[in-house]
Amino acid sequence: MKGLVFNIQRFSVNDGPGIRTTVFLKGCPMHCPWCHNPESISPDRQIVLRGERCLRCGDCYAICKNHAIRKQDGEYVTQRAVCKECGECVEVCVAEAREIVGREMTTEDVIREIEKDRIFFEQSGGGASFSGGEPFLQHEFLLSLVKACKERGIHTVVDTAGYTSPDVLQRISQFVDLFLYDLKTMDNTQHQEFTGVSNRIILENLQHLAEWGHKVIVRIPVIPGVNEDSESVRRIGSFVGALGNVEEIHLLPYHQTGIEKYRRLGMDYRMNGTSVPTQGDLDRLVGELKGHVAAVSIGG
Repeated sequence: MKGLVFNIQRFSVNDGPGIRTTVFLKGCPMHCPWCHNPESISPDRQIVLRGERCLRCGDCYAICKNHAIRKQDGEYVTQRAVCKECGECVEVCVAEAREIVGREMTTEDVIREIEKDRIFFEQSGGGASFSGGEPFLQHEFLLSLVKACKERGIHTVVDTAGYTSPDVLQRISQFVDLFLYDLKTMDNTQHQEFTGVSNRIILENLQHLAEWGHKVIVRIPVIPGVNEDSESVRRIGSFVGALGNVEEIHLLPYHQTGIEKYRRLGMDYRMNGTSVPTQGDLDRLVGELKGHVAAVSIGG
């Protein structure tokens, strides 16, 4: 089995219990404007450009068979609509100003990387986490990875928004120890406006996981102008509290650390001017949620 991976992060402490190795799978059906990993959205390989490193040597221009790179005012400009992401320009760039995001890996390749950290899992109660993007977009690959981990006694976490079919969810959930489940808003119209998809299957799948008895931590990205008001968070808390066995919610405050990635990918950042939630805002939301679930924390 093969899949497209855009990062493997070691010593992760925010993607489940203990010290973890987090595998980021490429591709997401949503297009959230606040996403801090924009390289995760496209299911295809992409060229990342770091203009500040460029030496203006022209080697990329000379080697590009698709004529996707043109010289303009002493600069070498990549026409992304023409670029085939073949990677030849990356190979000749001695300044490392160009990078391909997205590496095809087999199940064995990924497990080999995870196994390198086994000693840290055993000492800390950690394991392997699978994130994205939306890892369920590559559901067959994800299934092969969580099965391989469980065969080796490695604790598994899947970080997801739950946008997949219930059948796929059920098949994979048998091999998952913990779900980190992303909920943005209960309002379907608002969800479609900001993410491009309906939240109906997301809410239904969270109910399925609760019915099937799986361990789930709900995570709410707190986005000013979208869901930072008390009513929005209270509705999520009420829904989660009614599930019965989901007892923990993490608030993930909006931040701006991914802005530079958009520029390097040639993508527009649509959240310019958005402020970061204050501690007072977050404390208020924690208070709203504590009436619905046992444990609420900021971060996670």
